[in-house]
Amino acid sequence: MAISRTLIRSLGLTAAALLSFVVVACGSDDSSAPASDSITVSDQWVKAAESGMTAAFGTIANSSDHDIRIVSAHTDLARTTEMHEVVDNGSGGTTMRQKDGGFLVPAKSSITLSPGAEHFMLMDVTRPITTGQNVAFTIRFEDGSTKTFDALARDFDGNQENYAPGGDTDHPDMDHGTAGHDMQQSESAHADSHQ
Repeated sequence: MAISRTLIRSLGLTAAALLSFVVVACGSDDSSAPASDSITVSDQWVKAAESGMTAAFGTIANSSDHDIRIVSAHTDLARTTEMHEVVDNGSGGTTMRQKDGGFLVPAKSSITLSPGAEHFMLMDVTRPITTGQNVAFTIRFEDGSTKTFDALARDFDGNQENYAPGGDTDHPDMDHGTAGHDMQQSESAHADSHQ
C-alpha cells in the first residue's frame, strides 16, 4: 500500500506540474513569435506599367497583441521599392513623399494601402508589368522576419500627386500613372496638380 500511495502522490504532482506548464504556455504573449507570423496581406494589387514607376496597394492585417513595423519592401521588377505617403502640402493640395520609419500596423488592426494614400512605390521598373500578371513582393519587418505575397497587376487611371521638394524625381521616363501618382517628364509635373 505504501508504494501505491507514493505512486499516486507522484502522479498527482506530475499532473499538477504539467497543468501549470500548459496554463503558462497558453497565457504567454506572442512577442517572441516572428512578426511575419502575425501578418496577413489581402486585396493586394499593383498598377500595370511598361516602365518608370508604379505602385502596389492592399490591406495588411496584424493579429498580434503588439504593433508591427514594416521597414522595407522589395520586388524583382523594380530597382527600388519604397514606402510612400501622401500629405497636405500646405497650399490646399497634396504631395507624395517617402514614409519615414516605414508602415506601422497596429496591434489587432490593419492598414490599407490605397491610391492617394500610403502605398508601396516601385521605382524604376525593370520589366513591363502587364495586366493579369502576378508580381511577387517581400516585405521585411523590424524584427528581421519577412513575408512574401503576390499582387495581381491591373489597369488603373488615377489622380495626381507630386513629390515633396527634394524628393526622388530623377527618373526621366516616369510612367508614374500609378493610382494617384501620374508624373510627367517636364518640370510642370512638380507643380501641384490639385490647386
